[in-house]
Amino acid sequence: MAVRPLFRTFARVMLKNIISDEQQALLIDLIKKSENIVLTCHQNPDGDALGSCLAWAEVLRAVYGKEPQVFVPDQYPDYLHWLPNSDKIIRYDKHREGCDFVLQHADLVFCLDFNTPQRTADMEQSLCASPARKVLIDHHLDPTVDSVVTISHPEASSTCELVFRLVWQLGCFEQLSKHFAVPVYCGMMTDTGGFTYNSSDPDIFFIISQLLTKHINKDKIYRNVYHNFSENRLRLTGFVMYERLVVDAQRHASYFTITRADMRRFHFIKGDAEGLVNMPLQIKGHKLSISLREDTEKDNLVWVSLRSVDQFPCNEMAARFFNGGGHLNASGGRLYCSLSQAVDIAKKAIEAFEDKLK
Repeated sequence: MAVRPLFRTFARVMLKNIISDEQQALLIDLIKKSENIVLTCHQNPDGDALGSCLAWAEVLRAVYGKEPQVFVPDQYPDYLHWLPNSDKIIRYDKHREGCDFVLQHADLVFCLDFNTPQRTADMEQSLCASPARKVLIDHHLDPTVDSVVTISHPEASSTCELVFRLVWQLGCFEQLSKHFAVPVYCGMMTDTGGFTYNSSDPDIFFIISQLLTKHINKDKIYRNVYHNFSENRLRLTGFVMYERLVVDAQRHASYFTITRADMRRFHFIKGDAEGLVNMPLQIKGHKLSISLREDTEKDNLVWVSLRSVDQFPCNEMAARFFNGGGHLNASGGRLYCSLSQAVDIAKKAIEAFEDKLK
């Protein structure tokens, strides 16, 4: 008796569809009729951005026989270079002329894990000028991408979750291998801090159970991401937590700074600041952590990361004070000022949200 296929049919009913039947038909038609397909994501790609691109590219290859190209705006962290097919990724900042040519002649562009073209940085102009039809798959608020198919669900844990749900709805999960499952799991894991926030939907753990049927090693994926740093990164962590962390115990909040000099001292490479903003939340009763990091090259540019617990709205604070946005418990932004001025702004933000912090 074919128990497993019957179970899959039942499970497909359990997972709600994320696009309408009309959108699904249009999406499939677009894929089948397109020969030059590009997938891209936001600047400073993280696990979810790369994971969703690599996973969806695998779907296009394995299910639809296409050979898509994956463009990323700039460098991504060393701890993600192990992802399957990451060697096929093309960096826009290194191959601008070629990428511009491909985008100008593309039939179809998939925009993954960003809600507005501005998040693609220097690639924005070429992306917007491309005559290709665009499909958006994203979980950020207020999308502005000019897309013919928009798959936007801010309530989702990650864009990788949406890619899985789309594949499940299309009924092609059985055709895929661990080359699909590994990046999906990685993206879901990294965008939820190892499933410690924005991950209480029971469907997430059903999805994980299905990814495990592809024989992925979830423990190794965790180690590849979170236990894959240099000695310098470990020493930077200790330095920042001891020397730079400022705790506002009364308001259950904190902030820390990382200067350009700090980064030179500890031989900073892309990704070395990843996860540091989560660490102050280990303090008992803590609700908010803010990271303020100078750009490695540009003066008067400070990168801001915010993390919180429970119902404290990081995204509201990011939008109001840091030219950013994001999710309830994980958001980001940027400030065009000195680091000392950024510290003043962070203090004002904490004071402004005092009622929600106490």
